[in-house]
Amino acid sequence: MTTHVTTPGTHPAKGNKDENHGGPPAGRRMLMLAIATAGFAVNFWAWALLSPLGPLFKEDLGLSSFQQALLVAVPVVVGSVGRIPVGALTDRYGGRVMFPLVSAATIVPVLFLGLVGSTSLAALLIGGFFLGIGGTAFAVGVPFVNAWFPPQRRGLAIGVFGAGMGGTAISALTTVQLVDAGGAATPFVITTVVLALYAAVAFLLLQDAPGRTVPTEPALRRLADTARLPITWQASALYAVAFGGYVAFSVYLPAYLKAAYGLTQADAANRMAGFVLLAVLMRPAGGWLSDRIGPVRVLAGVFTVVTAAAAVTAFTPALMPLGTIAFLSMAAALGAGSGAVFALVALLAPGNKVGSVTGIVGAAGGLGGFVPPLVMGALYGALGSYAVGLAALAAVAGGALAFTATTVRRAIAEREAQPAD
Repeated sequence: MTTHVTTPGTHPAKGNKDENHGGPPAGRRMLMLAIATAGFAVNFWAWALLSPLGPLFKEDLGLSSFQQALLVAVPVVVGSVGRIPVGALTDRYGGRVMFPLVSAATIVPVLFLGLVGSTSLAALLIGGFFLGIGGTAFAVGVPFVNAWFPPQRRGLAIGVFGAGMGGTAISALTTVQLVDAGGAATPFVITTVVLALYAAVAFLLLQDAPGRTVPTEPALRRLADTARLPITWQASALYAVAFGGYVAFSVYLPAYLKAAYGLTQADAANRMAGFVLLAVLMRPAGGWLSDRIGPVRVLAGVFTVVTAAAAVTAFTPALMPLGTIAFLSMAAALGAGSGAVFALVALLAPGNKVGSVTGIVGAAGGLGGFVPPLVMGALYGALGSYAVGLAALAAVAGGALAFTATTVRRAIAEREAQPAD
């Protein structure tokens, strides 16, 4: 059973077929999109605080390559799995409640890490575990934005929201410099202030879309129903490769560049920031292209590029120009692919289950980013080389290309063959 929350002049949402005629004015939609995107960026900034400091913690605490990889991966996996219940809660309570709540909750581990949590691996892992709360903001924003926009504009809108993943670039560009300038606690204290300000702004200004569909079934039943939807697992598989690849590189690239090419910590962090920024810019482009030529074509192009670029980097080419071109090509493709996957979700998921689908798909993407850093760290510790891990990425991307061209293409064709309501 679902409840349609309506106001005069609006109509109940009808899933992905509602054209939302006569809906709220464009200015209000854009304001809500801007606030949601800012919230995503701020929470992702907090979520990524440990990654740029990984090499520093490794030296100060005498960590192994695997321990360093585990340290930066723990917030990723917690933030990923946490998207499942947070997505379901957002379906029920809306982004108006969930955005301030997630942002305020993230303050606690950020302060812990900045003030007392950097003295041992155990303390860092505990702080990193709860830092994962920040990563769940994604599952709040997608259903929130989806409800505000009509179907023909959701790919671009969700892509713009997804650009908030650039919060990881803020972390990459500022964290090491702030530590050098003001001490180990400085980036954490500044992030705490920004989170608190955002939570207050979101509490005062955010509004859920008029006419959004509010489910009333128990959360476990809704999650079980969501798990039976084909789009849930199709999008999860694709997002595990697209966004998972982005997350894996964004958290592990500094360590990789330092080990494979002998770069300084600051130089490696700056290059990782460039990777992240390009991926961020390409995410709205992926959603925009999906609105126009369809997500299947976009995803097919994305995985073709990733397969080729990963194969090139497996041979550790010279960083300039071939290695840089390969990494930036992957950044652009993975960013566009992340946007295209949620254009696919907006197209195929029922309107009252977008949050639940997003939670599971987002978890798959985050888990897709959790495994590669651990594998890369273990392989480098055992073999002194990243070639095998990068070759495996090429093979996985090739499999995603085949899956897109067959199973996902058929799902789209079946959807298009259904009569309109």
